[in-house]
Amino acid sequence: MKILSVSVARSEIRLIQGRPVASAIGKRPVAGPVGVQRLGLEGDEQADQSVHGGLSKAIYAYPALHYPFWQGVRAQARVAAVDAVLPHGFMGENLTIDGLLEEKLWIGDQLRLPGCLLAVSEPRQPCFKFNDVMGFAQASKLMAQSGYCGVYLGVIQPGQLSAGDEIELIPGPRALNLRELFMARMRKRS
Repeated sequence: MKILSVSVARSEIRLIQGRPVASAIGKRPVAGPVGVQRLGLEGDEQADQSVHGGLSKAIYAYPALHYPFWQGVRAQARVAAVDAVLPHGFMGENLTIDGLLEEKLWIGDQLRLPGCLLAVSEPRQPCFKFNDVMGFAQASKLMAQSGYCGVYLGVIQPGQLSAGDEIELIPGPRALNLRELFMARMRKRS
């Protein structure tokens, strides 16, 4: 289990559904160590802190294993070529990760990295900004159906992290599975 890339973005105004909206979903990978603070990564912003950011949503991680699914879906929706590779950070994640999937994570699990300690806090809930970046209106619905939501992380021990850092999973209480929580929330929304 490891970090494949670390991505950040500053908030910018995007035209979504014909109106200007502040967003920092357009994350881009950065090189070298990145500082980890209680409210997120150095150089990263969350435009709408009512749904992103804060202590429990300081960092967003997404499994690289889901990327081929989204590449295929975007090709089927005819918003991208079949061979169009999505760059890390495209899902709006800070950490593109390998070896950790939603069904293997539980609320309260800890992720020990060489330079910091993070905690699994909750699943991401898709929104209209996700639909916009994916290029088609059903993207949020597909995330809800697939369970490919990624994970929000709180910061227990600030420090730093880098692409290539190994992740040690320290099991939490095993009372609430991340994917099960996400699927229950999505059923309640619909």
